[in-house]
Amino acid sequence: MDSLITAAALALAAGDPLGALDRVALREDAPALALRGIAMAQLGDFDRAKLLLRRAARAFSPKEAVARARCVVAEAEIALVSRDLGWPAKALDAARTTLEKHGDRLNAAHAGHLKVRRLLLIGRLDEAEHVLAGLDPTPLPPAGRAAHELAVAGIAMRRLRTRPARAALEWARNAARQAGIPGLMAEVDSASLALETPAARLITQGTARPLLLEEVEALQASPALVVDAFRYTVRAGDRIVALASRPVLFALARALAEAWPGDVSREELVARAFGGKHADESHRARLRVEIGRLRAELAALADISATKRGFTLAPRLARAVMVLARPIEERHAAVLALLADGEAWSSSALALALGTGQRSVQRALEPLAEAGKVQSFGHGRARRWMTPPVAGFTTTLLLPAPLPNG
Repeated sequence: MDSLITAAALALAAGDPLGALDRVALREDAPALALRGIAMAQLGDFDRAKLLLRRAARAFSPKEAVARARCVVAEAEIALVSRDLGWPAKALDAARTTLEKHGDRLNAAHAGHLKVRRLLLIGRLDEAEHVLAGLDPTPLPPAGRAAHELAVAGIAMRRLRTRPARAALEWARNAARQAGIPGLMAEVDSASLALETPAARLITQGTARPLLLEEVEALQASPALVVDAFRYTVRAGDRIVALASRPVLFALARALAEAWPGDVSREELVARAFGGKHADESHRARLRVEIGRLRAELAALADISATKRGFTLAPRLARAVMVLARPIEERHAAVLALLADGEAWSSSALALALGTGQRSVQRALEPLAEAGKVQSFGHGRARRWMTPPVAGFTTTLLLPAPLPNG
């Protein structure tokens, strides 16, 4: 490897893409093309970066398997940053295997961290945790160690384990400072901000207040009767009643919990559960049936009693009733939650992350765009959607995903 290639590589490792381009911008050999591609990615020109990396991979000879694998890893990182979640994950696995086989442990670890980050974005926490457990951060340089700790923190936050998350973020911050890469330090600061901004709302006795992630974690261990609008459950201590498959019962439970210790009128319950504007006799009859079903489901946790006006909820053992709600609640809140990271997403990537169909995502994006809540650029497959971060709230992705019809 000649001196210019070495100098460009060192500049990229230090987060200086312009310095790297100064050295290899006019060269067309394979190593220079690869470095130019990485430099363009760091500058944000992802389309140009992908083209350069693919040219580099073709320019390397079949015997240069490690160089080709590194190009694949670099392209995978670009796909992740540009939210191209449909990029073939098997190609990254094959590249990682090649790097491990040839003793390039640092780039193999980098490939592993990219896989973990992708799995986190699409909500596959168990797989992400399994992959991360197989990565040893000890031999990694500071930048690699920071990436590892960011992945640890990401899993911990989604598992509602804030103490391990804070510890991992502190390790990541120290490693990023040692690396001296401004972009990496900014990424750590952005991840840390999620612990300091509200992630949910707590509704009790008719009032609502924002909750930090740490407070959400504490609520999980509280003895209160909690109606959880993230998991669609009702719980008190170790007893949990899952209502994810019974949205009408959950709507009734939430309405009763929000009004506790007061009652809720029959008209309001009909509106909340059935969407009816007026409670006629057929609605009232259906309400009695559904209240009976809810009473049977919650028999071990609470009583539901009829009042002159409607119905009221009374916990059996708990002294308080609380509702854990999303920070922002609207029909397409899950789509907005993903877009709240400020990155540009394709509709196919949103569908993959939400576990739903692309057409369903497109139907959600249309009214959001009409309301000015999201905006798009590009056309066809190159079309991307984005929105500024929601002021004052962290992404709801930190908490369990909603129901498909949520």
